[in-house]
Amino acid sequence: MTRRQIRGLGAAVLVSAFLTACGSEDPEGPRPQASTTTRSAPAAAFGEPETVADGLDAPWSIAFHGDTPLVSERDSARILELDAGGNSREVGVVDGVSPRGEGGLLGIAVRENRLYAYFTANGENRIERFDIIGAPGEFALGPAETILDGLASANYHNGGRIAFGPDGMLYVTVGDAGSRDRAQDLDSMSGKILRMTPDGDVPLDNPFPNSFVYSYGHRNSQGIAWTEDGTMYASEFGQDTWDELNKIEAGGNYGWPEVEGIAGEDGFIDPLQQWSPDDASPSGIAIHDGTIYIANLRGERLRTVPLTDPATADEQFVDEYGRLRDVVVAPDGSLWILTNNTDGRGDPKPGDDRIIRVPLR
Repeated sequence: MTRRQIRGLGAAVLVSAFLTACGSEDPEGPRPQASTTTRSAPAAAFGEPETVADGLDAPWSIAFHGDTPLVSERDSARILELDAGGNSREVGVVDGVSPRGEGGLLGIAVRENRLYAYFTANGENRIERFDIIGAPGEFALGPAETILDGLASANYHNGGRIAFGPDGMLYVTVGDAGSRDRAQDLDSMSGKILRMTPDGDVPLDNPFPNSFVYSYGHRNSQGIAWTEDGTMYASEFGQDTWDELNKIEAGGNYGWPEVEGIAGEDGFIDPLQQWSPDDASPSGIAIHDGTIYIANLRGERLRTVPLTDPATADEQFVDEYGRLRDVVVAPDGSLWILTNNTDGRGDPKPGDDRIIRVPLR
């Protein structure tokens, strides 16, 4: 299967599909009675946080091109570059972006002087790539090339995180787009984590023949990251009961919509941890020096999980910066945390949205 054959496998979901199965980034549901997370000592020592950029408009993702940070804005469809002083400059606007609800210009990734972008278009989600032209301070985007299209879209549950794994393959989180049963359907791309070559073809060693599907049974994953040994982890929005941190296995079934959270049922892989959506709504994640860092939206906190004891966690910056959409490790080894208070669901403060740099000691 090639990128062109994807169209038709996941027909676009109507905008009204968000009325079904709304959850942790959606209108509030019943509050769970308890969380299985235990508290531990901080997984890492943090230096003094500092704002490195502000005045961003509904930002969604950070990716570095060399030492230059690039940022996507969901509703404006702009790609920005930041200089050393935190000043932003428009690199380009992605044509065809149709922002609505949670959709718009979402995740970005950079590989070999090319920018990859996942976005909501008219009636679908798709991935395009662009040559990055010029030098820092004057970057521009070349013509768009479609890598993957025909992914179902809706007002909610678009997934949207993309990242290159240590194997050089592009991994993509695709939400169920409000059609929950598609997460268990291996002929649909919805509710999945996909794996493809940088050109948008199916790798020969994918777990299902002639399929982009790498793992399935996901409701709405928005964070993926890898350890140094290549182990993959993903964050996931649950519905009314549990948000999840999962260790991803090739071909694994993570249960949605049959189960949510730790179920202990044969045939489904349980999460390492689960949290009440009120305390979590996990989006972007990063891994550095044995610790998973998780940006939380409704929970308005950074959660840290030590890989030596992944059933424990600690919380930092609770209610300090509002909603947190993304967290990445910068080239200098610091954490960059992206707030998300101007997306229509937060309570913006003067200067929002912003990027917070946190040194790791």
